[in-house]
Amino acid sequence: MSYVAPSDFVKKMIDAGESKVKMNTPDTLIRSYMAGAILAIAAAFAVTITVQTGNPLVGAMLFPVGFCLLYLMGFDLLTGVFTLAPLAWLDRRPGVTINGILRNWGLVFVGNFAGALTVALFMAIIFTFGFSEAPNAVGQQIGHIGEGRTLGYAEHGAAGMLTLFVRGVMCNWMVSTGVVAAMMSTSTTGKVLGMWMPIMVFFYMGFEHSVVNMFLFPSGILLGGEFSFMDYMIWNEIPTVIGNLVGGLIFVGLALYSTHHKRPEEQGNVAAVPAE
Repeated sequence: MSYVAPSDFVKKMIDAGESKVKMNTPDTLIRSYMAGAILAIAAAFAVTITVQTGNPLVGAMLFPVGFCLLYLMGFDLLTGVFTLAPLAWLDRRPGVTINGILRNWGLVFVGNFAGALTVALFMAIIFTFGFSEAPNAVGQQIGHIGEGRTLGYAEHGAAGMLTLFVRGVMCNWMVSTGVVAAMMSTSTTGKVLGMWMPIMVFFYMGFEHSVVNMFLFPSGILLGGEFSFMDYMIWNEIPTVIGNLVGGLIFVGLALYSTHHKRPEEQGNVAAVPAE
């Protein structure tokens, strides 16, 4: 059978976290750059579908193609390393330190942002024929998304910031569930199906994903959206990053680690408990 039991895939999560923390700088940057770029292309693809069909569900159903591709190619998203890297530290893996985790997060953030920004520039050129005319319908929609999800939150003050943070939490609850779901199967088909479902949910529900937003908002500024880079950072990216960290680490990583993973010194105690 291709299904992997929770106790086994949690070990895979810890192993993955350890490998990411110990990865060298060039590999980390390349893998995160490619992840940011591929996810940005998928976001542009989903927005295009939504505009052309008038049905956001269709865009959400097809957006996960980007996530599945980047995962299967071994590229890294910030949302994923938020969840996996700390587990290796909790498991006391040799050489895994807090500084190492923070280094990994910082490099992945930079790589993701660079990849997403590259695609934002390329798509802005496409949507405007090399900035020679006004954005097409898809470009205009991306600009409106940026306005609504920065200034729209700012209009509500603290309540808007809370809503933004919670959307970030909910997003990586789903996205990291997708990361883990890929470890639940040893077949490519099983991995893709497992990833597809929670990623589709997050995108359709409008939750806030820090890496997707690295494309949408710089692209929106390039396409004439009426908001600034500081609006984007303060009223979206920074709170979204924090929310993504909380959602992925607490509701996925720690939840699974605490209940399905037993350290060697705990195995004897578990075995001593009689079966019901």
